[in-house]
Formats: sequence, structure tokens, C-alpha cells
Amino acid sequence: MRPSRRPRKKIRVLIADREGIFRLGLKKLFGVEDDLRVVAEAESAPHALAVTKSFKPDLLFVQVEILAEATADFLAEVRKEVPTGKVVVTASALTENEALQYMQAGASGVILKSVEAPLFVKCARKVVENEIWLPKRSVAQMAKLLEVTRQRPPRPADTLTRREKTIISYLMQGWRNREIAQHLSITEQTVKNHLRTIYDKVGVSDRLELVLYAIHKHLELPPIQRAEACP
Repeated sequence: MRPSRRPRKKIRVLIADREGIFRLGLKKLFGVEDDLRVVAEAESAPHALAVTKSFKPDLLFVQVEILAEATADFLAEVRKEVPTGKVVVTASALTENEALQYMQAGASGVILKSVEAPLFVKCARKVVENEIWLPKRSVAQMAKLLEVTRQRPPRPADTLTRREKTIISYLMQGWRNREIAQHLSITEQTVKNHLRTIYDKVGVSDRLELVLYAIHKHLELPPIQRAEACP
């Protein structure tokens, strides 16, 4: 008689994503697995932190756009609420440098939304077992980048996220916080949170110093589309 298979440990999952169809699909995918249970969903960074505090998930799948809107200490706040919890960043596309930033900030993995569905299940199990999950094509490049960053501390400007650079672009054009918030579809408080994080990263104390810093350091910033021009 063959010995019975040892039951897998139950993994409590939180899905944080702005797209309801993605949350539903991932929930159904995990629902047929005996060890994966979706205990909560969220569609914003504050909501994700709130339900993390309430449900204490073992694993969080967090959309990169939600991380971009969050303050820099989002991952630290998750670890505070769930010290053993793991975060996997989900993205439609992500460069190796961007993935590296999230890994260095405390994420345990990055997975592209375009992968085959079974890979999400495999990713969940591997990450909970303290393994790192990265797209195959990124592994070699990420290893090189990690080696370089160990040898040379990053410049402050290198730590800026894409969203933070976008906000600096608006500041360079003289936009106010309220206008930036409206055009990025975020709250004015979120803009203020981003600015505080940017100030801390580059070592300035106000908007003027930040603009002067960007000019002096020749920061590469995303352009503002003409359709978004301030009235």
C-alpha cells in the first residue's frame, strides 16, 4: 500500500490589483488548488495595507501600478504587519532595473501577467518556501545587476521610481500638487507622500531644491504629453 501524500501547508493569499478581471481570474485559478486560499482582495495601496492588517496573508500578489502609487515604505509596512509574509510584484511589463529596485526593497518575486496560468501557482509555492521568483529572461541580467550594486552603492537618482520621476517632470513645468493628482488619478495626499520620499532620497528639503537638483544632475525624466498640459 502506497503511503498517502502529506497535505500541503495552507497558503493565505491576498491579491492587490486595479483590474477586477485579473483578481477574479487569479482567485479562480487558486481556488482549484487545495493549498492556496485567497483571503482578501484590494484595488489600492491603502486598501492592501488595511486588509493585510486584518487577514495576515502569507503571500501578496501586488500589481506594479499599486506599488507605484504607494509610499516608499509600503513593503516595510507589509513586513511589519506580517513578518513572514512574502510579496510578489505582478506586471504587464517591467525592466530588469525596475525589477531590481522592487527586489532590493523587499519583494520576493516578480511575475509577468502574460505567463501561463500554472506558473502563478508554482510561483506562489516557491516564494512561500523562501525561493526567489523572476522571469527566466531576467535571471542572468538580474544577477549581473545585483553584483554591480553590491560593489557600488546606487546614486540617489538611481533609486527613484518611474512614478517619482513622472512627478518631478510635472514639478519642472510648475504644476501644483492638486493638478498633478488630477492628471495622475491619485489623491493629493499621495502626491505629497511621493514628494516626501523623493526629498529623502535625493537629500533636498523643498520643491525648488528638487527642481535645481534635477537640472544639475541632468535627470532623465519622462516627458509630459501636450494633451496633459496645464491649463
